[in-house]
Amino acid sequence: MRPRSPRPRATPTALAALTALTLAACSSTDRPDPAPPTVSNRTTAPHPTAGSPAADGQDPDACTDGNCEITVTKPVTLHFPAPGGGRATLSVTEVGPNKIEYEVKSANGQSKAGASGPGQGCLTHLRENGTGNSCGPLTTTRPTPQPDTVTIQTTTTPTGPGLLRIVSP
Repeated sequence: MRPRSPRPRATPTALAALTALTLAACSSTDRPDPAPPTVSNRTTAPHPTAGSPAADGQDPDACTDGNCEITVTKPVTLHFPAPGGGRATLSVTEVGPNKIEYEVKSANGQSKAGASGPGQGCLTHLRENGTGNSCGPLTTTRPTPQPDTVTIQTTTTPTGPGLLRIVSP
């Protein structure tokens, strides 16, 4: 009889990676994202603190040009330029302590995403050929503009307002 070899155990790093992949797989898109966004397992302060409000405050009109950073405290709908022409619509459908959900529509696709829990958030990339989401732990670093891509970043806060960034090239 051969001695049994011990079963391999999952490491915390492997479990964290599996969790991030599972969260990304649960989000829906019309078309696959050719270059998935990066999600960091390191979290920093996921929202502006009381002393550092979002760059554009709570003004949804700041997003009409496709570049803004606002806090959202209630459902709101924003319109901004879509990649390849036309307009995109972002509807924040729910926001509360440690929770934010939204839907994005453009002529080239639509996507729904949401995050719940401390330090959680989502990245949505709108491209002329479709959309893609990734949700999980996020840092507060503003996404880098990418050619022909509008990036939407949302993060939760423990007190209720969500942080929303729209970054266009």
